[in-house]
Amino acid sequence: MRDSLKSRKFGTLPHGQSVEAWTLRGSAGLEIEAITYGGVVTRLLAPDREGGLTDVVLGFSALEDYLSGNAYFGAIIGRVAGRIADAKVLLDGKTYNLLRNDPPNHLHGGLRGFDKKVWKASPVKKLDGAPSLRLSACSLDGDEGYPGTVQVDVTYTITNQNVFLIETSAVADHSTPLSLTHHSYFNLAGEAAGTVEEHDLQVHADEFVPVNAYLTPLGKLKSVTGESNDFRVSRRLGPAIPGLFQRHGDIYRLLRSPVNRQMSRLAPAARLIHPQSGRVLEVSTTEAYMQIYTASALDGSLIGKSGVPYCAHAGICFECQGYPDGANVLQMGDIFLRPGERRSQSTVYAFSTGA
Repeated sequence: MRDSLKSRKFGTLPHGQSVEAWTLRGSAGLEIEAITYGGVVTRLLAPDREGGLTDVVLGFSALEDYLSGNAYFGAIIGRVAGRIADAKVLLDGKTYNLLRNDPPNHLHGGLRGFDKKVWKASPVKKLDGAPSLRLSACSLDGDEGYPGTVQVDVTYTITNQNVFLIETSAVADHSTPLSLTHHSYFNLAGEAAGTVEEHDLQVHADEFVPVNAYLTPLGKLKSVTGESNDFRVSRRLGPAIPGLFQRHGDIYRLLRSPVNRQMSRLAPAARLIHPQSGRVLEVSTTEAYMQIYTASALDGSLIGKSGVPYCAHAGICFECQGYPDGANVLQMGDIFLRPGERRSQSTVYAFSTGA
């Protein structure tokens, strides 16, 4: 078997800092490449029902493309994933004004969130030999308007069961909102195959968060019953996407079984199937919410790593996270990280060929 964990130089930033690419290869065939810039997963090779490997995440082959793009392909997102209303956070009676990079909102940690940082990479030894890589980064007090300094570790592991496991851990020296997510765009037919309209989607949620015209979450839950975003029963995406608000996708409050109420336990979130290849992606997480994004903003102006333009709905994101505006609407889910607390979360992307 080839090396299960290896690194190479991926590129150099304009100020001279080197960016590494790390390859993690599991014994069952699943393989990812992640770079230290933004923790971006640049490639994810998954087997089809015949055993053929295809890259199933959108992305680029050159560092320069990641520096100039704003699509967040494959990146670690934060300090807070999603939109914070009016780009403000109220904490202990004080208002913190965050960078308004998606007017009128603050989006995905601002212009220089964790997706723009160079992470320190360290191999992790697992008892079962599964390839594992820890990425570490620090966000200083005042970054994008956030209070406090935050230290974050994100560990990528490829298991022997074709599971891509993401584990996050964070501490802060001052109370601050924190809610990270992973932002890969998946296309189980292959990253250059066109749209995800021939995929089938199931979402394990019976409530979602309504948003306004700016995609600002409105601080309440609504039943999916009778709505066009009801995916409790698996549905083909092609006919479903036009009925979604702005063809975008929604934030879902995930179901947790009576025996699995603890947020520290994994709960099923979504299942994506590509019938033609047989590939199945099952998402589970310890997070309370998941944002579905159907890549509606892609317009063909970004050319992917295979030389194919990425058009609308070329991929789909499963952004497992806390409630984005949880710093201001505590009843929807408090996302404050307090001094002395260690915040740990896990998200699983499990690949199979069960279809």
